[in-house]
Amino acid sequence: MPGTHGEHDATADPGFRPRIPAAEWDDWRWHMRKRVNTTEKARRWLRLTPDEEKAIADSAGRYRWSITPYYASLMDPDDPACPIRLQAVPAPGEFERFPGSDVDPVGDTYYRKTNRVVHKYRDRVILLVTEACPVYCRHCTRKFHTTDVSGTYFRDDEGGSFDEDLRYIAEHPEIRDVLLTGGDPLSYQDGKLEEIVSGLRAIPSVEIIRIGSRFPVLLPQRITDGLCEMLARHHPVWLNTHFNHPKEITEESAAAVDRLLRHGVPVGNQTVLLRGINDDVATMRTLMTELLRIRVRPYYLYHCDNVTGVAHFMTSVEKGWEIMEGLQGHITGFGVPQYVLTTRIGKVPLARPYFTRTPDGLSLRNHRGEEMAVDTAAYPITERDAR
Repeated sequence: MPGTHGEHDATADPGFRPRIPAAEWDDWRWHMRKRVNTTEKARRWLRLTPDEEKAIADSAGRYRWSITPYYASLMDPDDPACPIRLQAVPAPGEFERFPGSDVDPVGDTYYRKTNRVVHKYRDRVILLVTEACPVYCRHCTRKFHTTDVSGTYFRDDEGGSFDEDLRYIAEHPEIRDVLLTGGDPLSYQDGKLEEIVSGLRAIPSVEIIRIGSRFPVLLPQRITDGLCEMLARHHPVWLNTHFNHPKEITEESAAAVDRLLRHGVPVGNQTVLLRGINDDVATMRTLMTELLRIRVRPYYLYHCDNVTGVAHFMTSVEKGWEIMEGLQGHITGFGVPQYVLTTRIGKVPLARPYFTRTPDGLSLRNHRGEEMAVDTAAYPITERDAR
């Protein structure tokens, strides 16, 4: 929120956190330059615990980390269990080993066809644009991208030509939908991003361009009128973002979403179920209804992938079922996301069914646990003989 004398007051404790001139606070490039990525910088925003300081030190040479001043301003400076803080500050759990964890459990490298194209589904691909992010989320499914050592899903250098990638897409006319991801594609300047988007739009078989970006959450100042006008020149363009907790829905993030929508860019949300952050019904209900209030459509609720360095965030599938039961029928239907597990064979829906098959038809259950039976005469289970 704006402070006095044209400054942003980043906290109620002005003796602890910095006061930032509004012109700088509103400039996304300033936030990118001033990202928190050392213990010394973090102490300007947070009172770090010994565990956090050790995890930051242990991250050196292992995992990148950085936090935009905007996202840091959402954190409780005194509570290490703050749901925003848990998503961005390194923690000891990242260095534990968990059964079955893998750097690439979803198969990105298995399905990679060029330096950037991952072709898992017949009619759509992802285009890995960059390794860079404004904040390196501790729960990232592509955490291998954020290692300080040899971790990368790119076959070649990120800065190379996109010609091979665009050629592959053009040579496969079954591809009608391309998702730009990474890293975060909006880390690129508008001009470079438009080169990529216009290159895709020049391919006749590409009908839909999607952008996966957490900038509306982590640095909403990035969603400028100029960016939105550029995207509008290449419609249909969709954007999926990644709100995980109600605290992330702020006046700034709502304004960023509004700018996208006013330029014809639909916004969907993909939440990850995270232990200690949103793994309770009340938090998830509030998140979904608040998303609807700012006109963001809940899309997926991802079960947290068993990724190396991430698995400490995983809940049980049963916990996911509990949360879905607490959403279905209790909030507006289009506010209920689809609960899925991402695997090498694709996204698999995990929602528990509200029906069972019986010898006479179906046994149905509603969100209150009430049951009724319908027989095959009223609702046939199999197709009637057409003869």
